[in-house]
Amino acid sequence: MRYEQPDGHTFSLYLKGGSGTRRIDQGNSNGWPGALCIMPQGASSEWEITDDFTFVHLYVPDQEMRRVFTEVFDRDCRLMVVPETTFDNAPALAVALREVAHATRSGDTLLADEAIATVLSGLFGDPRYGGNRAISIKSGLAPAVRRRITDYIEAHLDAQITLPDLAAIAGLSEFHLQRMFRISCGVSPHGWVLHRRLDRAKTLLAGAEPIARIASACGFSNQSHLTRVFKATTGTTPSTFRQSVSGRA
Repeated sequence: MRYEQPDGHTFSLYLKGGSGTRRIDQGNSNGWPGALCIMPQGASSEWEITDDFTFVHLYVPDQEMRRVFTEVFDRDCRLMVVPETTFDNAPALAVALREVAHATRSGDTLLADEAIATVLSGLFGDPRYGGNRAISIKSGLAPAVRRRITDYIEAHLDAQITLPDLAAIAGLSEFHLQRMFRISCGVSPHGWVLHRRLDRAKTLLAGAEPIARIASACGFSNQSHLTRVFKATTGTTPSTFRQSVSGRA
């Protein structure tokens, strides 16, 4: 398989397998679970693949990379250098890319937004890939801004909420919003939204509305999605929770 000078930058993380994958135009090493590859825009590569594997690809337009670089590090975007690396061990970036894969599979847009922002800021901050120092953020959101964001979240729990939307409300970059929100609220925007959705679900489960409708009203893609998240968070399913609430009543 050959990639010829693709547009945009590509991050790849091997989730399972990889020992049967070898880059034949550069060295003779093979992949492995957790191996990171970064292909800058315009780079060409040639690969030999002899076995099954699972990996996540994150494609980022060049202008998006440059915007993030400038926002996070307050530097001229012309100074941005995206490294080319094959089968590298970068634990922090690996965690973020696994989160991208998890968010994509579960259809969680806000979680994916946060994970992608972490990948991009983490790349340039890694000592091996530039070691740039991010802008120091010590203060949280102004009370009025925090209230606008949380009010927006409360009014849109049944809809898709994205990090760019929340950043626009605050008048901040996505990078700054994430960090300032955590300082002010103690959790990430995704953590806050998930907590509020589950809280609403618990309230609605005290009534007789079908669980599928409750899932939709709380911003989950379907009943199975609600059940999976609800059980992972509370240790019980929505139907069991409903029964316990009915029993107490």
